[in-house]
Formats: sequence, structure tokens, C-alpha cells
Amino acid sequence: MRFEHLVQVNDPLLPLLDPLTRAQLWRGLARRVEDPGAFMPGLDTCTILERRTNYVKRELAFGRHRFVDHVHLDPQRRIRYDSDLADPHAGSSLTVTIEEPQDGLLWVRFIYDTVPAEAGDADPRWDEARRSAYRESDIDAIRRIREWAADGRLDD
Repeated sequence: MRFEHLVQVNDPLLPLLDPLTRAQLWRGLARRVEDPGAFMPGLDTCTILERRTNYVKRELAFGRHRFVDHVHLDPQRRIRYDSDLADPHAGSSLTVTIEEPQDGLLWVRFIYDTVPAEAGDADPRWDEARRSAYRESDIDAIRRIREWAADGRLDD
């Protein structure tokens, strides 16, 4: 299943909403790599297995289920998460891209690619539920980043 959507970050039609800078937005999105528990309910632990420039390999534990993902960072632009194929998780990727069609007008594009269910297990309701959960999680992530920026936790 491929699912793509945009979340608007700065809206010039909402003057009471403090705009985020690209740097603040990036720092918030990058925090999702280092502190995923703030974004993933149910995550028990995140262990960094490897770290190189613009790359992090992590193990995420949800109860007895453990998943390894590889995170590639393109600073100020994009983060790509690639999950290893592991039962019962079928492997997936998420690409998070900052878009700025006009100066200061920020959007974040989320692209999910997941391995399709077995033909006998395919149920369109499951895919729609998953899309809805992804969308709500991403909107919540931007809300959390906005809160951190308001508290000064994303300043230089």
C-alpha cells in the first residue's frame, strides 16, 4: 500500500498561529529519530544500534516485538525510515519531506510504502484504517513539534 499526504505547518490565514522556522521544523522532525517514544504510543524502548553521519540504525521494542529500522537524514530536507522485514511486520518505508513552495510557507509530505497483504488477507477497511491512523499520527507529530517550539525547546 502506498499512502501520501501533506500537513500544512505555517498558514498565513491563521495569524494567531505562531509560524515555525524551517530550522525549528527540522529539529522537531529529527527529534522523532532520537526520541521516537514521544511520537509512538506503546513504544517500550528505542536502542540506537549504529550511528554514522546522516544515518541511524535503531531497534524499536513494542512489548515482545522488536523491529529494526534504518533512518537516512538529508538535513533540513528529508528523513527516510526503512524498516527491516520481520515477522509479523512486513517491512515498510516512510519518507518525510519538508516542502516550502513560498518563503516561510512550510508543509510536510509523508509518504508511506508498505508491503501489501497476502491476497487472501486483503481487506480495504484495514488499509483505510491504517491511512487514517498514519494521518492522525502525523498531524499529532506536527502539533507536538509546534508545542516544543513554543516552549523554546527547538531553538538554536
